[in-house]
Amino acid sequence: QILDQRFESEPLKATLATDAVIGAMASPYTPGSGYVLLHHVMGELEGQRGAWGYVAGGMGALSQAIACAAAALGAHIFAEKAVCHVLLGRDGQAQGIALQDGTEVRSKLVLSNASPQITFLELVPQEHLPKDFVQRIQQADTRSPVTKINVAVDRLPNFLALPSARDGQPLPHHQCSIHLNCEGTHLLHQAFTEATHGHPSSRPMIELCIPSVLDPGLAPRGCHVVSLFTQYTPSVLAGGQPWDEQARNAYANTVFDCIEDYAPGFKTSVIGRDILTPPDLERIFGLPGGNIFHGGMSLDQLYFTRPAPFYSSYRSPIPGLYLCGSGAHPGGGVMGAAGHNAAQVALEDFRHL
Repeated sequence: QILDQRFESEPLKATLATDAVIGAMASPYTPGSGYVLLHHVMGELEGQRGAWGYVAGGMGALSQAIACAAAALGAHIFAEKAVCHVLLGRDGQAQGIALQDGTEVRSKLVLSNASPQITFLELVPQEHLPKDFVQRIQQADTRSPVTKINVAVDRLPNFLALPSARDGQPLPHHQCSIHLNCEGTHLLHQAFTEATHGHPSSRPMIELCIPSVLDPGLAPRGCHVVSLFTQYTPSVLAGGQPWDEQARNAYANTVFDCIEDYAPGFKTSVIGRDILTPPDLERIFGLPGGNIFHGGMSLDQLYFTRPAPFYSSYRSPIPGLYLCGSGAHPGGGVMGAAGHNAAQVALEDFRHL
């Protein structure tokens, strides 16, 4: 409705609408989807509001930069060490964490950037939590429409709308986000509707980026990395069918067929691909339901209700245990706001210990 009031061009409206449904099991016609669009443009990059950018070296380089800054200030980082549970004292106060190898790390405060589901349903004994709080975490909407496909290609995609240069050098559009199957909002709604019935979209929404154009170190000379953020794929397929290798490849083939319509020759340029469906995203990265935001960004799960009513201040029912990830206010995105805010609250409480 907001887009219809302000724009006439259907391709422009659909392009903007993609950011209203990114990562959300929602249609552009779903009430409240306008907030998701706002969420994606409220920040800034180097002083430019609403701008996005690539991280040199890939997204992992951002984590490494944060880790190096923390280590320089005396932080100890235990990588590849799975947490078994939060240690609690007799008074129910958080006293540290236990690792799966038996190691105990004692601390007066514990901050978790795991999802609310993992933090409170797996790492904390249920008897120490209010029943209504547990029920709220269990019932949170964590549906995800996202299947991420990472692709290695031996040449740049050559789009019919803007053919590549003869020398194969990148053009300006190769440096941007490219939206496919997004010529109209009705296409996004149709793709969403198929997923709600348990079927991967037959004409999925595709956001295509080629980060190696701006960061050549990501791929060998002449080759490129193509990142495909696609929707809509249900976490649970119709009839309880598994997301097995056959289902993964069938969906990926649908995505590649769509890209081929826009950029003939794309499929023959592919030399490798990695397909991550919602169950894969949950299993590998601990994302509940595969949801990249640790839970839906709908209006009933934002602000003072994130992750649950009366617990939006980053404090949890367990004294000394704080939630600092995307499941806390203001939600997902590479912004660090939840962590920054949680740290301020934890430091304030620490001063009064």
